[in-house]
Amino acid sequence: MPAVEHPLDQDDVLQAFLALDTPPGFKAELVEGEIAVTPPPDGAHETAFSLLARQFYRKAAIDLDLSPNKGLITPKGRYIPDGTVSPVEHFIDADSWAPATGVLLVFEVTSTNPHKDRGPKRHGYAAAGIPCYLLVDRGDRKVVLFTSPEGEDYTVHTQVEFGKPVDLPAPFSFTLDTAPLR
Repeated sequence: MPAVEHPLDQDDVLQAFLALDTPPGFKAELVEGEIAVTPPPDGAHETAFSLLARQFYRKAAIDLDLSPNKGLITPKGRYIPDGTVSPVEHFIDADSWAPATGVLLVFEVTSTNPHKDRGPKRHGYAAAGIPCYLLVDRGDRKVVLFTSPEGEDYTVHTQVEFGKPVDLPAPFSFTLDTAPLR
């Protein structure tokens, strides 16, 4: 008698995801019903992260917190952006997985599989109502700022090649220097 497969429902997938024990440094995300486990980032990825972090701390018009690898609950899954920018002490009492409500901006620096950053994660961040999504696309050598979320996508996209500046809207109100990304 052939084996009968029983597809997992969304609750089963979520419970399996939450029970994962990933190796140190690896991160697991639930993106549109699919579990993705990624290894620690390479040096160029971390250098791009540091460039962004320094500029947010030094140039933003407001005080803010920047959380590396904060687990966010979105309508499309459970994501861990490379950087989550929020008001000061926004996550002070939060669990490891927190609602995305109140987050000001998230950013991703692409790795070896940029598909999820370019599409599914962008849609999840928009569906969560996160006002800004900044994508550092190392494969295409460009920075894309997505703003004005509506439904499951952003209605405004500003794209620049590495080396060109990109203006970040209020409350950040500064010009992001992408020259060091070249």
